[in-house]
Amino acid sequence: METGTILIVDDNKSVLASLELLLENEFSTVRTAANPNQITTLLTTTSIDIVILDMNFSAGINNGNEGLYWLKRIHEIRPTLPVVMLTAYGDVELAVKALKNGATDFLLKPWDNRTLVLKIKEAYNHKSNRKSSSKSKSQTTGSVNPNKPEMLIGHSPAMLQLIKVVNKVAKTDANILITGENGTGKEMLAREIHRLSPRNPRPMLSIDMGAISESLFESELFGHERGAFTDAYESRPGKFEAASGSSLFMDEIGNLPLALQAKLLTVLQNRNITRIGSNKVVPVDIRLISATNKDIPEMVKQGLFREDLFYRINTIHLEIPPLRERGDDILLFIETFLHRFASKYQRPEMRMHEQTIEKLRSYHWPGNIRELQHAIEKAVILCEGNVIRPKDILVKQTWKPQTTSTVPNLEEVERQAIETAILQNNGNLTATAEQLGISRQTLYNKLKRFKP
Repeated sequence: METGTILIVDDNKSVLASLELLLENEFSTVRTAANPNQITTLLTTTSIDIVILDMNFSAGINNGNEGLYWLKRIHEIRPTLPVVMLTAYGDVELAVKALKNGATDFLLKPWDNRTLVLKIKEAYNHKSNRKSSSKSKSQTTGSVNPNKPEMLIGHSPAMLQLIKVVNKVAKTDANILITGENGTGKEMLAREIHRLSPRNPRPMLSIDMGAISESLFESELFGHERGAFTDAYESRPGKFEAASGSSLFMDEIGNLPLALQAKLLTVLQNRNITRIGSNKVVPVDIRLISATNKDIPEMVKQGLFREDLFYRINTIHLEIPPLRERGDDILLFIETFLHRFASKYQRPEMRMHEQTIEKLRSYHWPGNIRELQHAIEKAVILCEGNVIRPKDILVKQTWKPQTTSTVPNLEEVERQAIETAILQNNGNLTATAEQLGISRQTLYNKLKRFKP
């Protein structure tokens, strides 16, 4: 039996059942999907080794264009993943077209079981050999695997649109500003952008701009020469110089004081640095990715952030929606984190009770994905049995209005109105803000004030 994972995508459930039954004795894990829209999520959350892909999904259509489209999408996400095409309407021309578009092989329905298994194993073994060769080369060169996704994408419309933009801009050197609440995955998105960029052979460097003191700013970013200041016992390159030829991720850039913003702007404009204690100008070639949870345009209005620096870092703006606005994406994170921590803490039989999943879905997650991850990890550690029940999820309950004979104050009325609107709009804060007649930013501010 092969140790890999095979994914079968076909809208015919009988075909899925037959192939699963046939291949479960040949591969350690067999995953199936009746809807091709699941492909993106499965490839970004599961280690798939080979795909069997149907070429037609819509009734009455047999030209194979749907299969070719999804073949292209698969190779956009995993360029080297072997894909074996499957169709009941095969002909030589269609087979050649699929192979020219990157398919590993081509099979016709009805298939011969022996031939199908043989071809699937050949494709898998070819992939394994290539992977082994690539791993050996990686160990020699010290390079990273550029085909491994860094973040969970999900299939909510907002995230699919975001990744569509990312796939376009990642191939450029345009400066990118990522915004979003704490815990939404801004650094993971930055790593995904770098992975998809031509600069991925070199690792991305990161720096927390909010954690740099003014006295160390120039040394950290631009470097210093030996003896330039007390404790400078040896020369050291700064982040800009070290990241030259790669990407530099500046996290929490909204926390950078005005005095330091001017110094950063100068380097971004000139694309060169001078180490402390040196007169030598060193050119740098970096792709800048910045992130913040602050409202930079509002900070510009208040004079807290330089407008010229804002435009310099903001060639492309990407906003990650909070978890509560991503619909059923939360189910993907629940499954992923449960599997991760059940494996980590050697509790493979762990599963979620249905009421627990409902509790997780109804909670508003002010800490977003990071808070969900911590909640599930704690539940796996503390749960006494193999079933995680609602009581095992240690999160603060959302506020619920209580029946009382006293007249509530205005803040309580406002809080109740917001809570009711959020429930009516299934957690969609954009729709909630529209219903309440306020901006989304105003709604965020009010929710932060109500946070216990």
